[in-house]
Amino acid sequence: MSVRQAVAWCYRGGSISAEPRINDRIRVPEVRLVGPSGEQVGIVPLAKALELAQEYDLDLVEVAANARPPVCKLMDYGKFKYESAMKAREARKNQAHTVIKEMKLRPKIDPHDYDTKKGHVVRFLKQGDKVKITIMFRGREQSRPELGFRLLQRLASDVEELGFIESNPKQDGRNMIMVLGPHKKKTEAMAEAREAQAARKAERQGVAADEVSEAPADEAPEAAVAEAPVVEAEAPAETPEA
Repeated sequence: MSVRQAVAWCYRGGSISAEPRINDRIRVPEVRLVGPSGEQVGIVPLAKALELAQEYDLDLVEVAANARPPVCKLMDYGKFKYESAMKAREARKNQAHTVIKEMKLRPKIDPHDYDTKKGHVVRFLKQGDKVKITIMFRGREQSRPELGFRLLQRLASDVEELGFIESNPKQDGRNMIMVLGPHKKKTEAMAEAREAQAARKAERQGVAADEVSEAPADEAPEAAVAEAPVVEAEAPAETPEA
């Protein structure tokens, strides 16, 4: 298939498979063969390579199609695909995406609101995310930029154990912006979160096991004894005297 035909075919909805050719799909007279343990067998005819694959009960997989001759390896292709999928899944799981959270404040913010906003910033930094702090000025507040600057400096000082000033405060129209970066990397924060979750799960299971083991075993017999009815003996009837 020419390049033009391949492009036209993809345009019609088809797709070129990215998977390697295996077994009978390999169409070359000879291959450079690699054994199941990685040993170099050498250049052999394709028929011989397929015969060895059948003998070992494995697949002949083309691992380097552009080589001359192509390099093929004897392997369990189903197992290989499964392990590759699991590695890719684990890599995606541990992949850290840079996230920038945003928190907006007013220059004359209430102390309670400030504590709430600061708590969110602390949570974001613990998660390994960057935080963009925006001070919004309104009306006459625009003539007092020092209020926003002092507020940003105060916030940076309150969270200095978790983050640092990555971008210094700067005026942007009616707003003043500062960016805080976390001391911990995203991957480290994710690993610590998983460890903490596993520890909490193990602790809950341990508490449940202790409650079962500490339950008294002799409560039922005592209850049975306590609830047993008491039978009083009746006095013998008096006989009349003769």
